[in-house]
Amino acid sequence: MDLTRQIDSYCERLDASYWAEPVNAVTNAAFLIAALVMALRLRGQRLPLAWALVATLTGIGIGSYLFHTYAQVWAAMADVIPILIFILLYIFAINRDVWGLRIWPALGLTVLFFPYAAALVPVFSLVPGLGSSAGYAPVPLLILIYAYLLRNRAPDTARGLAIGAGILIVSITFRSLDPILCAAFPLGTHFLWHILNGLMLGWMIEVYRRHLLAARAGLG
Repeated sequence: MDLTRQIDSYCERLDASYWAEPVNAVTNAAFLIAALVMALRLRGQRLPLAWALVATLTGIGIGSYLFHTYAQVWAAMADVIPILIFILLYIFAINRDVWGLRIWPALGLTVLFFPYAAALVPVFSLVPGLGSSAGYAPVPLLILIYAYLLRNRAPDTARGLAIGAGILIVSITFRSLDPILCAAFPLGTHFLWHILNGLMLGWMIEVYRRHLLAARAGLG
């Protein structure tokens, strides 16, 4: 594998230079801002998995920035890997702390994300216009499944998850529109994927934080 191979995937990029995607690069600040906001909200609270999610969210912002500046294979890996880690961490956190599963069943259900995604990505790939965003499409569906299953056990948490899924669906829509609208809108719409995802991931951490605090207070 050539880790330095150039990748040109987005409307804004017109050449291989470092600042060929200035808006896509700068809007990764949305992830860092969301991480900072959540770090401030978590201050003084002993919620280790929530802190791990904040750290991973920071990694998402850094990795995506590297991808939209260097635009090489290694940078694409730095972009995608933290996203996968966040997804797996969050699934585990919900399995353990919302469903109340022991660590091994919680881990086992988390690992099932891989066959779940492997089965559904080809299906979503058939959706016209979805393109490479098909790789992300199983995620909001999974969040909605969790929200539905938790609607009686933890209604506030279920509502928060559904809101997060809704934001992510809008975000994926803008990501998918980037190559489609490129001729009419040369800047592209990928930067809205960053802004909305920063909002969504921060919100998902907040949903988890609120559930844990409510459970500790005997309200969940």
